[in-house]
Amino acid sequence: MRPDRIESKWIDAFTRVFELCAVGRGDAVALLSETQSRALNVQLAELALGRLGARWFHVVLPTPTQSAPVPVRSTGASNALQGLEPAIAALRSAAVVVDLTCEGLLHAPELPAILGGGARVLMVSDEHPDALERLVPDPALEPVVKAAIKRLKSAGRMTVTSKAGTDLAVDLRGARVGGVWGYTTKPGTVAHWPGGLCLAFPAAGAVSGRLVLAPGDVNLTFKRYLETPVAFDIADDRVVRVEGTGLDAELTRAYFAAWKDPAAYAVSHVGWGLNPAARWEALAMYDKNDFNGTELRAFAGNFLYSTGANETAGRHTLGHFDLPMRGCTVALDGTPVVADGELVP
Repeated sequence: MRPDRIESKWIDAFTRVFELCAVGRGDAVALLSETQSRALNVQLAELALGRLGARWFHVVLPTPTQSAPVPVRSTGASNALQGLEPAIAALRSAAVVVDLTCEGLLHAPELPAILGGGARVLMVSDEHPDALERLVPDPALEPVVKAAIKRLKSAGRMTVTSKAGTDLAVDLRGARVGGVWGYTTKPGTVAHWPGGLCLAFPAAGAVSGRLVLAPGDVNLTFKRYLETPVAFDIADDRVVRVEGTGLDAELTRAYFAAWKDPAAYAVSHVGWGLNPAARWEALAMYDKNDFNGTELRAFAGNFLYSTGANETAGRHTLGHFDLPMRGCTVALDGTPVVADGELVP
C-alpha cells in the first residue's frame, strides 16, 4: 500500500459502523489498543467517535513480549490485557469497547469479564482501511446471518464433503453457536468488522473425518493461498495426521509441531461464510502487513475450519489456523446450506 494518511471517506466508514452499533452523543466509548496497533485505524476511530459526539477514552497497553515459539497471527485471542484488572474494569464500565488490538478479543480470556459488565464490543479487524471501507456492513445481511444461526442451533449434525476428498462429520450437540454481521447493538455481545458468517464451537470429541485443502483454499495464519493439496485426518477433535508432499504441507506440519501443545491440533470452530461483498481473491491484492484476512473468513459459500482455542471444549492456545475452503458442500442434518461452494437460498 501507499504511505498511510487519513482520508475523509475512511472517517465516513468508521462513523457509519459506529452508527450501526448505536453509538450516540454522550456515550462512553473505550478505545482499546496496544503499542503495535495500526495507528491509522486508531486515529480514524477517534475522529469518527468525535463526529458522533461520543465521550471516548483510550486504554493503551504495551504489546507483550513474544512468548510463543513461532510467529502468532490472526488468532482472535489477543494477549495484550494480560489480566490487568484496572484496564479490564475500565473496559467493562464503558457502553461500547472498540477493540483495535492486533489479534482481537474474540478468544481472549478477559472477554467474558468485559461483556459481563454490559459493554458491547466491536472488534475492528487489523485490516488496512481500504479493505474496511469496501466491507462496511450492510444491514440486509443481519437477517441472513440470524436465519443461518437459527438453523445451526437447531441442527444435531453437520457434514462437510467436497470433490477434493473432504468427508467430515461434526456432532453439534453441546456446541456454542454464533454469527456476526459486522456490528452489535446489544449489551454484553461482541461483533467484528468485517462480518458475515455463522459458526459453531463444538464440544470436546465432536469432530472426526478427513479434511482436504485444495489449491486455492487459504491458510490465513500464513496469509497464503495453497498451491498444493494438504489433507488432515481428524479423530476425536484433533488432527492426527497431515498428508501432502508440497511446500504447503511442510509448512503446516512445521507450524503445528512447533507448539508442542495438543490443543493446537484440535478444532476451534466450523462454519460458513455469508457475505456477498467479501472476496475470495482479495488476499492477492494486499501486502501481508495490510491484511488480516477477516474478509476471506466471510466470503459467501466458504467452509471455514479452524484449529486452536475453543472455550466450549475447555481449550486455550495461541496456536491457530483459519482455513477458508472453496467448493465444499455443508449440510445440517442432511440438508445442504452450501452446495459445492454456493449458498443454498
